[in-house]
Amino acid sequence: MDDSWPTSAAEALGGTGVDLHLDLPHGTPHGRRAALERALRDAVRGGRLAPGSRLPSSRRLAAETGLSRGTVKSAYDQLTAEGYLTARQGSGTVVADRPQGPSAPAPGRSAVPRAPRHDLRPGSPDVTSFPTSAWLRATRRVLSAAPSAAYDYGDPRGTAELRTALAGYLGRTRGVVAEPDRIVVVSGYVQGLSLLTGVLGGRGGRERGGPVVAMEDPGLPFHREVVRRAGGRVVPLPVDEWGAGACPREADAVVVTPAHQYPTGVTLHPARRHALTAWAREGGGLVVEDDYDGEFRYDRQPVGALQGTAPDQVVYLGTASKTLGPALRLGWMVLPPHLVAPVAEAKLYSDYHTGSVGQLALAELIADHAYDRHVRAARLRYRRRRDLLVARLTGEAPYPGVEVRGVAAGLHALLGLPQDGPDEAEVLRRAAALGLAVGALGEHWHAADDAVGPGPGRPQGLIVGYGTPGEGGYPAALDILTRVLGP
Repeated sequence: MDDSWPTSAAEALGGTGVDLHLDLPHGTPHGRRAALERALRDAVRGGRLAPGSRLPSSRRLAAETGLSRGTVKSAYDQLTAEGYLTARQGSGTVVADRPQGPSAPAPGRSAVPRAPRHDLRPGSPDVTSFPTSAWLRATRRVLSAAPSAAYDYGDPRGTAELRTALAGYLGRTRGVVAEPDRIVVVSGYVQGLSLLTGVLGGRGGRERGGPVVAMEDPGLPFHREVVRRAGGRVVPLPVDEWGAGACPREADAVVVTPAHQYPTGVTLHPARRHALTAWAREGGGLVVEDDYDGEFRYDRQPVGALQGTAPDQVVYLGTASKTLGPALRLGWMVLPPHLVAPVAEAKLYSDYHTGSVGQLALAELIADHAYDRHVRAARLRYRRRRDLLVARLTGEAPYPGVEVRGVAAGLHALLGLPQDGPDEAEVLRRAAALGLAVGALGEHWHAADDAVGPGPGRPQGLIVGYGTPGEGGYPAALDILTRVLGP
């Protein structure tokens, strides 16, 4: 016989609307009352019973738990005396309002950081401009027409509808060679990079301690850690004014951002593009193309995807995180034919497949061109922001020595700092004191992974994400930025 009574919301709390589970061990009557007190006390402390929640009557709870009414009433009286419950005339017993004083974080958990007043950190779009109405319309349409099988487990590669829509969209807008059967839908770029690293490790990389992955220097440190945690060994791929340089001889794969290098903003030179694909063809290496903001270009003709020039050597990775919002967790990989099956298998054993309803909604959004319309509107909005940033820093009262780079495309700018002015750490301290959050170039160098700071001789600067704030908050954030950079 089970030694506890699991009491569910439907049983114990009936019409109160509170979902509560109580485990009440068997024992003596005194022990059972103490168990009920402890269970209710824990529910109040843990927040499962919120202040003002109405508890069932002593008669009802007694009937549902098999305890005597006197036992339940005694437990209620004790918790009322302790201040956990309150007996209200005509309202029964309710959870008392308890003051919430400051508390230390639980062991092993850090306190949630306070959001900055002014956020110019790179990496996010303006999520206040998410096309809510268009997304709702697309969702309603697909749900009204979806067969019941759409709610079952699906293809690890993703729904056929989204893969077909993406094949057309990527070929039309980015020059990607993308048949639906070569696409695997993932939950964002990070998952795609992790799956790919694992697959490379299983294809012989583990014999040498994991696949060797060359990653741009400077580049996003988080992505380097993703590769390491997936079993890869990271080596630097130096970046200059022409973009990523020569591939290290020992590399199994290289990860690049050719359309708009992050964080410098340079575009990979045509000669470097040719050399990169030649390296992959001749040596059997793999190129991973991160096209993280390829839709946003302002002062130049679109730069086509590198994958279009070498579809059998390049893995193309894109997401909806910058165009719509990262909360959707929708990304895609366009793979060489020999990698489709192993990556799909890795996806299967990672999380089976990405959520189907979101995939179907995005496919509908692409099919009726609402996605294109949203991207065009966002491109105009971000261009205005970029222009305002450049005007504030290089206009009638320029800031000596501050160089604005990488603004022909994308959602961020790199601000080079003067050598004879405050260093990066000092500028960041000024920004934090004024409630402004910005990105730091120093932490993006590979040398910073094992040391404090960017390493000797490395350029310093700020990475300003002009896509992050809402429309109303952007001018105020720029005001603070100019104060930080001023004398």
